[in-house]
Amino acid sequence: MNFNTKVIWITGASSGIGKALALALSQQDCNLILSSRRKEALEDVRNQCHHPENVAILPFDLADYEQMRPVVIDAINCYGKIDIVINNGGISQRSLVIDTDISVDEKLMAVDYLGPVALSKALLPHFVERKSGHFVTVSSVMGKFSSPYRSGYCGAKHALHGFFDALRLEHDKDNIKVTMICPGFVNTDVAKNALTGDGTQQRYQDEATEEGLHVDDFAKRMIRAIQREKFEAYIGRKEILGVYLKRFFPKVLHWYVLRSTVR
Repeated sequence: MNFNTKVIWITGASSGIGKALALALSQQDCNLILSSRRKEALEDVRNQCHHPENVAILPFDLADYEQMRPVVIDAINCYGKIDIVINNGGISQRSLVIDTDISVDEKLMAVDYLGPVALSKALLPHFVERKSGHFVTVSSVMGKFSSPYRSGYCGAKHALHGFFDALRLEHDKDNIKVTMICPGFVNTDVAKNALTGDGTQQRYQDEATEEGLHVDDFAKRMIRAIQREKFEAYIGRKEILGVYLKRFFPKVLHWYVLRSTVR
């Protein structure tokens, strides 16, 4: 895939993976739409892009998933079309099942599952009409297997795979592509911003995240996966092996995770 003349919409673009994608893609001949809740942070990212004149910002809250239709209309109006949407916005979790209030599960599902799904469903008619479009959704290796302290997060990420696999099958006839990106550990603030059992943020980094892939390296590898229109891409280090252990040796994975769990 060539990104020339493409319009690419990135959610969660104010920091972390989304910001790194925006900066990398801004070096190519494409137009970007950057979204997150924080307008000032989006403006800062736009100012850091190579061609800020080719970058539009569109703040909104993924948790407000019942209001996605007007958001999608505003996005289309930025450049007259959308070619690729990167569903990157989300939030993580660090708490045991027994200690996690159900309101935390509700928030994780709203932001990590219902938000991207509602946005994608609102954008789908535009893709169908044009007989072209690419949904890129950032899941996690936790969307393929689970780990302690991430029950609600894993549930939401697993759900994304079920939904987007069905969408891919239903709209193959419309030339609509779906790529699921499954990061392992990436050195961003995802752990600091993760929700604890009472809904407050963890506010500190964990060792595994600190030692994860540099976000710029991750963004380059993710962009290659998008260009190749992969169905799924697992991007990380040794934690990626968990995807294959889950498929072929689930009891081995269970044993390994129990002995190597980090918060």
